[in-house]
Amino acid sequence: MHHTKAEVVGVFSSIQGEGIFLGARQIFIRFKDCNLYCTYCDEARDAASKEYTAPELISEVKFIELSNGPHHSVSVTGGEPLLYSEFLKAFLPYLRKEGLKAYLETNGTLPDELVKVIDWVDIVAMDFKLPSSTGERPFWREHSEFLKIAARKKVFVKVVVTSETTKEDVEKAVALVKKAGGRIPLVLQPVTPTKKDDKAVNKEALLRFLEIGLKNDLKNIRVIPQIHKILDVK
Repeated sequence: MHHTKAEVVGVFSSIQGEGIFLGARQIFIRFKDCNLYCTYCDEARDAASKEYTAPELISEVKFIELSNGPHHSVSVTGGEPLLYSEFLKAFLPYLRKEGLKAYLETNGTLPDELVKVIDWVDIVAMDFKLPSSTGERPFWREHSEFLKIAARKKVFVKVVVTSETTKEDVEKAVALVKKAGGRIPLVLQPVTPTKKDDKAVNKEALLRFLEIGLKNDLKNIRVIPQIHKILDVK
């Protein structure tokens, strides 16, 4: 991708709806495009986007910060923001210069791209894409490499759990987190049904998955649903 410009679907102020920073006020930069097609994805692939240079994007972020007051951090999200790693190498240093924290939301499948930007990232919110949940191929090797790099910073791992999720996939995810250091938080996120025929995840299954982590001595595993859907904010 051309590194001096990026396709951005939106820049806005809202609250973080997922993971361990749930409810924190953030500025969101939503980058266009993703390298995966997860069955439960709620992002519109054909959403209109606008092209930004790094200076244009930082001035938009600064304007939002000035208009809305302080934010916890700036969420660089998508799509998959690491498809724009060359652009982020130019953009993230500006954020730091402004005294803003960079919060990277990523599907955790592009370790080579993460290496390029990790020094400028403060928090990594990384997904493990369980094949039984996503309908995609397994990414255990990529996730393992990615987590090693991300562990240099504050990181947590999020796993979306659907009615199709298997115990084996949860066990693998737990083992990977444990290998990377037992203190890394692991969030089990019950899927928010996006279509009316989507089945919500079974509560008993969710508790069994939680138990797998606890039995394997994961110090920090918890179930956290998406709250922006409940509050109906973007």
